[in-house]
Amino acid sequence: MAAVSFSGLFLASVALINFIFVFGTCVEFVKFISFRAIYYNITGRAPQVQESSSRGWSVALQDPAVLRPLAVDLALLFLFAVQHSLLAVESVKRRLRAVFGVLQRGFYVFTTALALQVLIRYWQPVRDAPFLWNSSTAPWSTWLPLLCFIIHFLCWLIIFSIVLIFDYAELMGIKQVYYHCLGLGDPLSMKSPRAQRLYAHLRHPVYLEVCVVLWAVPCLSLDRLLLSGVLSLYLTCGHSLDTRDYTYLSAQLHNKLDLFSRSAQPGSNGQPVSATTASCKEE
Repeated sequence: MAAVSFSGLFLASVALINFIFVFGTCVEFVKFISFRAIYYNITGRAPQVQESSSRGWSVALQDPAVLRPLAVDLALLFLFAVQHSLLAVESVKRRLRAVFGVLQRGFYVFTTALALQVLIRYWQPVRDAPFLWNSSTAPWSTWLPLLCFIIHFLCWLIIFSIVLIFDYAELMGIKQVYYHCLGLGDPLSMKSPRAQRLYAHLRHPVYLEVCVVLWAVPCLSLDRLLLSGVLSLYLTCGHSLDTRDYTYLSAQLHNKLDLFSRSAQPGSNGQPVSATTASCKEE
């Protein structure tokens, strides 16, 4: 019994530490992909990428000072795409599950967060090429960055809501450990056939919102074009929702909203409604 308790405590500790690391990485990624692109314009500071000179594209694209950062950035994007795709292959997942057991999902999100950390910290801005568009001149410099900020804020709010629908604890690998410690097995096995069908082929449930965040920027530099283009292409390749999936997601959204509205109300026995119990009842 002590060995089982120690094993459960160890798994729970690893899952919690992994959750903190992944959550912190997500916050940094939001700052990197979204607010850093518009922050300087809103506060009135100098833009992160310097104003381009009068050189044309033909000259800029032959400059090593432009090509070297682009090559580094492309390699970082390739590293993330390989990690995020290779570890999602079913045969690879089976092998990882044989090694890490219930921590397989946690290992996947950990390596994803690690790849994002490398991408964020080693990303090279292109400072010696023209902008594709630039709102640094009046009157665009005043209201367009603010409009982009509002759009980004709304998109991240929608993304957060969608993540809640998809069960954030399970996406992060925490629910798998919790169910394992209680002897309940895999959380996915307790879901309905419609939910299992959705999870079997869905890769990126926030396709539209992320694409808006990628492209809705007041200034589009060459490295931002590379980032937005590659990630948009990658998201497009992994987007496979159909009508049945949208119907299921709509039903789940209404169920979650109903659950949140009833969570503060007393249950039939005078006790608060259990969110854990309700989450097990998938449509």
